[in-house]
Amino acid sequence: MRKFLVVLDDSRECLNAMRFAAMRAANTGGGVKVLSVIPPEEFNHWIGVSDLMRGEARERIEVHFEVFAKWMRDRQGVDPELKIREGEAVSEIMSEVKEDREIGVLVLGANNDRKGPGPLVTQLSRNSGSLPVPMTVVPGDLTKEQLEAIT
Repeated sequence: MRKFLVVLDDSRECLNAMRFAAMRAANTGGGVKVLSVIPPEEFNHWIGVSDLMRGEARERIEVHFEVFAKWMRDRQGVDPELKIREGEAVSEIMSEVKEDREIGVLVLGANNDRKGPGPLVTQLSRNSGSLPVPMTVVPGDLTKEQLEAIT
């Protein structure tokens, strides 16, 4: 099965990337894998505090994921899987794409800000030639109706 890998973070544009991935998966018989990356700087504390913070970060991600997962299951009939990695976002995304051979498309949400599409889109675009799959960049300001029309 071909999976759409979508990155879960705190950005606003993440919502459209999630919607796009779920709709495309539903319309093509694919699956959705949601990746969230915990940055290493969150754990530069004493070991006990670091472990507690790591647990809290995972719990926060799982709660956030479940909101999207419920929508995907209820509205699109897609049951997504969650993968949490720790490290630098770009290298962890690249590693996930290379390690999971079922991933067919990387889906990222783009900021519609004048400053650019966002750090992930910018950095991964530079590395797109070394990605083993296509990358789809979904504008953050598309409406639900526009997403439905293109998926």
